[in-house]
Amino acid sequence: MRTGLAGRAAAGAALSVLLCVPAHAARPSPPGPTGDTDGTATEATEAAAGAAGAALVARRAAARATAEGSGGLDFRRCPDAEELPAPVRCATLRVPLDYARPDGPQISLTVSKVAATGARGAVRQGALVHNPGGPGASGMYFPLLADLPGWERIAAAYDLVGYAPRGVGRSAPLSCQDPARGAKGPTQVPADPSPVYKTQRLAAARAYARGCARRAGAALPHYTTLNNARDLDVLRAALGERKLSFMGASYGTYLGAVYATLHPGRVGRMVLDSAVDPDPRRVWYRNNLDQSAGFERRWYDFRAWAARHHATYGLGATPAAVQASYARVRDAVARTPAGGVVGTGELRAAYLQAAYYDDVWPDRAAALAAFLRGDPARLTAQAAPDPRTAAEAENATAVYTAVLCNDASWPADWETWDRDHTELAREAPFETWANAFLNLPCASWPVRERQRPVAVGAQPERLPGTLVVAAERDGATPYPGALELQRRLGAGASLVTETGAGSHGVVGGRNGCVDRHVERYLLTGATPGWRVTCAPHPEPAPVSLDDRAASTHRALLPPVV
Repeated sequence: MRTGLAGRAAAGAALSVLLCVPAHAARPSPPGPTGDTDGTATEATEAAAGAAGAALVARRAAARATAEGSGGLDFRRCPDAEELPAPVRCATLRVPLDYARPDGPQISLTVSKVAATGARGAVRQGALVHNPGGPGASGMYFPLLADLPGWERIAAAYDLVGYAPRGVGRSAPLSCQDPARGAKGPTQVPADPSPVYKTQRLAAARAYARGCARRAGAALPHYTTLNNARDLDVLRAALGERKLSFMGASYGTYLGAVYATLHPGRVGRMVLDSAVDPDPRRVWYRNNLDQSAGFERRWYDFRAWAARHHATYGLGATPAAVQASYARVRDAVARTPAGGVVGTGELRAAYLQAAYYDDVWPDRAAALAAFLRGDPARLTAQAAPDPRTAAEAENATAVYTAVLCNDASWPADWETWDRDHTELAREAPFETWANAFLNLPCASWPVRERQRPVAVGAQPERLPGTLVVAAERDGATPYPGALELQRRLGAGASLVTETGAGSHGVVGGRNGCVDRHVERYLLTGATPGWRVTCAPHPEPAPVSLDDRAASTHRALLPPVV
C-alpha cells in the first residue's frame, strides 16, 4: 500500500462512494421513535445521563491536560500501521463506549498531530482538528498537509490534528461482514431493477444488518453522531484547548453543527465545507433522496463536458450521445466483464466518482473511449476492486451504516422505499437505486431505540463567526443544505459559494478565492460577509488518448467523503 498523502488520497477516493448526505424530497417518512409519554421520558433521562457523563469525561480530560502542562495526550512516534512519517506524532484517547456510563467500558481513539511551525514569527493559535466526513472516513492523514503549498501560514499558527472517529481504522474498529466479500468482481447490477432483484437486495440488506449486530454486539447502538460530537469535545479538552477550532467536510459539517449546538460556548474557529442539510426532518432518509437527485445533475455535467470534447474522446457531441456511449460500455461489461473483474456494479462505482470530483473526468472519459475502441485496460485499471483496500472499505461502510441507521428513524416498510425510489429514478436513474440499496439495512436495523436528530441551531447562546463553504452544483451535498446550515447557525455564519462548480470538497481544491477566505478566517477570525461568491475553478482540460489521463489533481486535501 502506498504511504503518505498519496495513499490516503487513494483511500479517500475509494471511500467517497459512501458519502452519506442525501436527498430529493419525497414522501414523508414514518414518524420517529415512539412518542408515548413513557418512551419520551426514558429517552430524555438517557440523554441527560449521556450529557452529564460527557461533561464529566471532558472535565477529567481537561484536568489531566492542565496537570501535565502540554496536554493530556501522550504523542509519540506513529505506529507503522498508520503510515504517517515524522514529524507527525500519534496518541490514543480513551473515551467511554456509552457516555451514560462514563466509568463503564472504554474504547481508544487514534489521534495524529504535527505541531505549529511558528514560521516567520507566527503566534500559535491552538489546535485545528479535522474530520473528512463519511461517516466512516479517517482524518489521521490531516497533519501531512503542513508541508503542502498553500498551508504554510495555517500550519505556522495551528497544530494540525487528525483523528479516526469511533469505529474507524484502529479506533475500536467496526465490521459487519468479511471484507473479502467486497474485494472481488465482477458484480452485475441491472440499470432498472426488477421486482425479483429488489427482493434479493432486501434480503441482503437484512442479512447485512444482522451481521452488524452479530459482530458489534452491545456496542452497536453507540455509533452515533451524538457520541461522535461528545468524543470531539473530549478530544478538545485532552488537547488542552478551551475552545475547539475545527474543519469538517461533508458529514463532518453535520458533526461540527451538532457540536456547535451542544457546546456553543466552546466553538472557536469553525470551517464547514460541503454542507449536509441539518434539518432534523431530512436526516437521513430524505437527505439521501436529495443526494441521488444531485448526483444526476453532476452526471449530466460530466456528460456535457465530454460532449464539448468530442473531438478528443469521440463519445458523442451531446450529453445524450455520451450517455449512449456509456450505455454501450455498460451493456458490454454486463455480457463480458472488463478484465474479468469489472461488471456493471464496478462500472457504476467508478463513474460515480465523476459526480463527486471533476478532476477525474479526463480519466473516466479516456477509459470509456479506449474501451469502445477495443482496449479495456484503462477501464479495468480504474474500476477493478482493489483487495489491498478491501478491509478499509468494509470498515468505512460499516461505520457509515451504523451511524446513519442509529441517528434517526427510517421507513421500516419496503413499500415506502420502493415507491419513493421508483418515483425518483424516473428523473434520476444514475444513482438512485444504488443509494437506496446502500442504505436499506436501516429499514431493519437491529437497534430498538434510535436517536432523535439534534435540533441544529437550537443552541441557547449566539455562536461566534463560522464559515460555511459550498459548491453551487455539488451533487453529494446539494447546495440547499448549505443555505439551511447557514440559517441555523445564525447571524454570525458566513457562506462562501463557488458558483457554477460542483466538485465535492471545495477547501484546498483549485480555487484560490475560496482558500484565501478560509485562510483569512482561520488566522484572524474575520468572516467575509453574510454571503460571498467565488468564480468556479477551471474545468479540467481533455487529455489525448495517447497521453496519461487526468493531469489535474486536487491541490491540497484528499477527497472528502
